[in-house]
Amino acid sequence: MATSGLQHVAAMYAGVVAPPLIVGAAVGLTATELTFLTGACLFTAGLATFLQTLGIWKIGARLPFVNGVTFAGVAPMTAIVASTEDKSDALPVIFGAVIVAGLLGFLAAPIFCKAVRFFPPVVTGTVITLIGVSLLPVAFGWAQGPNPAGSDYGSATNLTLAGVTLLLVLLLRRFTRGFVKQIAVLLGLVAGTLVAIPFGVTDFGPVAAADVVGFPTPFHFGAPQFQLAAILSMCVVMVVSMTESTADMLALGEIVDRPADEKTIAAGLRADTLGSALSPVFNGFMCSAFAQNIGLVAMTRIRSRYVVASGGAFLVLMGLCPMAASLIAVVPRPVLGGAGVVLFGSVAASGIQTLVRAGLEKDNNVLIVAVSLAVGIIPITAPGFYHAFPETARIVLDSGISTGCVAAVLLNLVFNHLGRSADAQDVTHPMEAGEEITGATRAPATP
Repeated sequence: MATSGLQHVAAMYAGVVAPPLIVGAAVGLTATELTFLTGACLFTAGLATFLQTLGIWKIGARLPFVNGVTFAGVAPMTAIVASTEDKSDALPVIFGAVIVAGLLGFLAAPIFCKAVRFFPPVVTGTVITLIGVSLLPVAFGWAQGPNPAGSDYGSATNLTLAGVTLLLVLLLRRFTRGFVKQIAVLLGLVAGTLVAIPFGVTDFGPVAAADVVGFPTPFHFGAPQFQLAAILSMCVVMVVSMTESTADMLALGEIVDRPADEKTIAAGLRADTLGSALSPVFNGFMCSAFAQNIGLVAMTRIRSRYVVASGGAFLVLMGLCPMAASLIAVVPRPVLGGAGVVLFGSVAASGIQTLVRAGLEKDNNVLIVAVSLAVGIIPITAPGFYHAFPETARIVLDSGISTGCVAAVLLNLVFNHLGRSADAQDVTHPMEAGEEITGATRAPATP
């Protein structure tokens, strides 16, 4: 049980620590603060995994689900950081928005599992693709170095380290199997860090300064603040996260021979949303299911939810050990950038895989994808596009994931639901278990 639980942790570790690294860097946290934020996210991922696997009352799907920080929230959170004048208020604003979005999602869980037909593959595939595309610029920035104002930013040394790390990850994925292949990104980070030592860009100071034992103090970065625009942005992310979790539960239910019915889905969504609402109390972010762990269950055929719960215990222990959490702070930014190309690019590829099943031979669906992607890519390709809008509105508008998701949902309603004629009945269809089973073992959508 212990070794199988550790395997689940290894498969999703890189996905858990990437969001706090991105958001922490945007806020300008010190190495010590970044270590604390990373540890908090590991701790809350463990708690959310307990809630989902073991369950209490009507909360928890009681399936072998691993929960952790969702990638879907990264771009909206960085948009919130960018629009916050005093960066010390950025994390409290994010935490307040996540708490409200989580509580609203908890209340909406029984209703959402009935309304999931409005989120077919044409919508979810578009959103997942936008998540990956929105995160790729972060990887490119990491590859150039930690400080845009530094003299070595974008230097040949930094880009070479990023390229070597990328190459190592690709070689591991190509020439290894099983467990080693599953943790190729994690091994690439370790190997890239070792390669970087002779170049003098690896700093082991955070590990030396970290305590062996520590607890994520509630509201360490300040009491939560509640701003309407930030709350709306995170509510959109919550809808995306709940949609993905529903698809993952349908798939996992089939893999473990326990098909997920409406009651199970509602209980699973309650665990996701309640875990998200509690996470900011301990300085964590929004939580969701990790799809790559579903693939691990299918590959190993170890279906016990208690095995995954043991993985949650390891996550909690790592969160309570700042020295373990500080190890990620040792990894040089160029090395992170090289691994990030694979990590974030696989998210975009996962969205494309979903779109393949979205019926793109139909003109209506092509239009939905085309316009939604265009709207979602605006903040990436033209960052100042919405400069004339009020600052509060820009928190939502500057998040390509939020605007792209809203556009995809509305266009899907207009083209495929409202006033639908008889000859348009086959254009798109509700999300069904049979459709999502093959897609849920794809590359991770919410690592």
